[in-house]
Amino acid sequence: MVAVAFFVDFIAVGFFFYSYGVFFKAIATEFGDSRLGVAVGITLTQAVGAILAPILGRALDRYPLKSIMALGALSMGTGFILLGLSSTALQFYIILSIFIGFGSGAMGQLATSKLVSNWFVLKRGIALGVAATGISLSGVVMPTLSAALITHYGWREGFLFYGIVTLIFVVPLVLKFVISRPEDIGQLPDGETESAKLPLPKPPLRTAEFLSNRNFWFLVAVIGLLFCIQSATLIHMVPQLTDRGYSLYGASFIASCTAGFGIMGKLAFGGLVDRWDVRHALWLGIGSQLIGQIIMLWIPGYTAFLVGACFFGFGMGGIVPMQGAVVGAAFGRASFGRVLGAMRPPMAILHLTGTPFAGWVFDTTGEYTIAFITFIGLYLITACAVLGIRVDTKSTRTRL
Repeated sequence: MVAVAFFVDFIAVGFFFYSYGVFFKAIATEFGDSRLGVAVGITLTQAVGAILAPILGRALDRYPLKSIMALGALSMGTGFILLGLSSTALQFYIILSIFIGFGSGAMGQLATSKLVSNWFVLKRGIALGVAATGISLSGVVMPTLSAALITHYGWREGFLFYGIVTLIFVVPLVLKFVISRPEDIGQLPDGETESAKLPLPKPPLRTAEFLSNRNFWFLVAVIGLLFCIQSATLIHMVPQLTDRGYSLYGASFIASCTAGFGIMGKLAFGGLVDRWDVRHALWLGIGSQLIGQIIMLWIPGYTAFLVGACFFGFGMGGIVPMQGAVVGAAFGRASFGRVLGAMRPPMAILHLTGTPFAGWVFDTTGEYTIAFITFIGLYLITACAVLGIRVDTKSTRTRL
């Protein structure tokens, strides 16, 4: 299931999220829109995903995962094709919101994290980290491929290509290979042969139970702020570099390197969170991102920006497996989808402000400096919020 989640994450998150920054200027030129307008496009997509997340989370806990993930892949593949055929900015944004927003939510990280968490308990952190490297590997490959498609064929043809690949490869793979739980085929999580080796499963929680848990709200604050900064940084990275005079290929290479170091971050932090105080892992991730942002903002030159992007990518890579591991440990497999889904709307209030804020700052001032100084301040706030997460210091597990 880790391999399936890896491949699905490669498509669901990497195809769109890591590529959108490369398409950014071409879309703005096509529709005569501002950078704020194009940034609002991806914000709408993420907003729809956040609004639907509680519903999808409940569905993932109740129904076969393959059905929901296949429906999401069908929606996303269709959406990519329709984006390539859109003729106005309004059509483009509506397609993003409805098809890509629903598709990425139904087949993306919420679903794949649920799948992996069902199959792993003791090794959940590292399993989530390995699965999530599919996102980063896509980030290594897709910016350069997207730049080539746009340069030689056009942005519309690029989206058409993504849609065809999604429909031909992802939908059949999900229907054939996804199995919701190991118990469905007579196995146990982590490949164990004796249930006594595994911790007792936690019963499903009522909504009031997890909403009254302080870990729920502190995780919302910490992960929401980090996603806010990370999304804005990644989406505006390529436009920021081309504004400095670097070629689209040169800018895409740095975006790919960011994702490459994200792979190392996912594997490193996925292992750490299984055996380390999660607060220390979060502080390490925040510190790495902060160093990267400072280098990218204040040290001139292509090489310096590349080094900063690598620090940022490494720290960013650990956030996804840490989020899934903490939610799984604190709230249990039976409630994983509902809890993670319930987190998305309040997280979105923080998360979705970053990308349009950076676009508005650029449209107003002609540069990104004020936006990224603001993000540096948000890192410090986030590091303080980590203190609110309660952990059992005698165990690697977060406790209720």
